[in-house]
Amino acid sequence: MTAPLRLLFDSRTTLPPCWHELLPMKVWHAMQGQALRLVLALLKGLGAERASDLGGAVARRIGPYLPVSRVADRNLRLAMPELDAAARRRIIAGVWDNLGRTVAEYPHLPSLKRTQSGPGWEIEGEDILRAQAARGGACIFVSGHIGNWEVLPPAVATFGMFMSSIYRAPANPVVDEILLSLRRRAIGAEIPLFPKGAAGARQSVAHLRAGGCLGMLIDQKMNDGIESSLFGYPAMTAPAAAALALKFNCPVIPGYMRRIGPARFRLIVEPPLPLPETGQRVEDIATLTFAMNQVLEHWIRVVPEQWLWLHRRWPKPVMAALEDGITRAA
Repeated sequence: MTAPLRLLFDSRTTLPPCWHELLPMKVWHAMQGQALRLVLALLKGLGAERASDLGGAVARRIGPYLPVSRVADRNLRLAMPELDAAARRRIIAGVWDNLGRTVAEYPHLPSLKRTQSGPGWEIEGEDILRAQAARGGACIFVSGHIGNWEVLPPAVATFGMFMSSIYRAPANPVVDEILLSLRRRAIGAEIPLFPKGAAGARQSVAHLRAGGCLGMLIDQKMNDGIESSLFGYPAMTAPAAAALALKFNCPVIPGYMRRIGPARFRLIVEPPLPLPETGQRVEDIATLTFAMNQVLEHWIRVVPEQWLWLHRRWPKPVMAALEDGITRAA
């Protein structure tokens, strides 16, 4: 579930415990589902471009004043120390603009197709996707929360790569079904989506074993992951993408959906990453994970205002070192 919608419509975050005593949880779930349907219907009625502009304008006006924007400022001071305060403020405003647009574009996912102009997307690296589709077999498509990441699966599916993914299911099953229905309509096929957790992990392994394609967003902090450098600092990173790629000896294809206008995107696909072959599994996972972080860092430097700087990506000791003025790690 996309993070902003989870904050608005997930009962884990929106309902105080005492409210559960007033009405049955099923009633709250139904009410939240109706509220979400209303919001999506209103946004859909505006059209993709106007909905995107509205979402961006609202988020850009409110977001920079929220406490979480201080997290983004600290992250930027750590990762891109060459930026002055004004540049950081511009990037943070852009982050909120992109986030608001991403939410507002959600009901338009099924209508965002490959087009020459206007709402939709274009592509760089089409030959890479077509080659993988022709080759067949398991593959892993890695990306990050850049631009509108929700447009990635339906866009990639256009080239015959039907990409399943692992997602965090909301506590509200009504909301979950609404969002899953939108995703499936956008992809145009019944693609399995795996809930985050042990069961989802087992299902994703079985999916790759059967020759499926798995999409993974690799840019979020994972406390029980492995340490891998990002912007020159250690960052706890999920090793699953690297571990699965090595387990199944399958291609790892990087790509992201860069925003180039209101509800307008460019899908940028890069050649598969080379798989380490030293035979030392732990070291090979670390090497491949670092390579993914390097690709991710490059993307972020190209469009820093389109990445989610709002989450605490680096460990507390690293951030404390920033405050104390400790020299950047090698």
